[in-house]
Amino acid sequence: MRCPHCHKNGSRVVDSRPSEDGSFIRRRRECIHCGFRFTTFERYEETPLLVIKKDGTRQEFSRQKILNGIVRSAEKRPVSMERLTKITDKVEKQIRSIGESEVSSQIIGKFVMNELKDVDEIAYIRFASVYRQFKDVDAFMSELETMMKSEHKK
Repeated sequence: MRCPHCHKNGSRVVDSRPSEDGSFIRRRRECIHCGFRFTTFERYEETPLLVIKKDGTRQEFSRQKILNGIVRSAEKRPVSMERLTKITDKVEKQIRSIGESEVSSQIIGKFVMNELKDVDEIAYIRFASVYRQFKDVDAFMSELETMMKSEHKK
């Protein structure tokens, strides 16, 4: 493992811990050359998964893109990075549990929206506005009304 500080190869593992759901291992490492400590995350390699975009093009699945979208929607909101990462993990698990080698971006968006709805309403609306591409204020208001009706049912 290359040290991010001195860029030399060679480190030793100081501590290893599995994640809560067992999907990755967090390792604390120490460079054998300069003593710098850093953290790595080890995941098992998944089978390739393609995302079918709205325009019909396909691209390789990227959990980082999902996380980036969620982070943008929750910007300046009281939602921790740990919570956003957990949402991303849950969404990825849902996508992979479908068992298909290709999944539409609409399905991914629905999974993300379902998770955000319970975490932060503002982040949910922000994500929905991009995902659903609201054309005008009426479409936006319709989504708000739907959300408010579901809140009253709880």
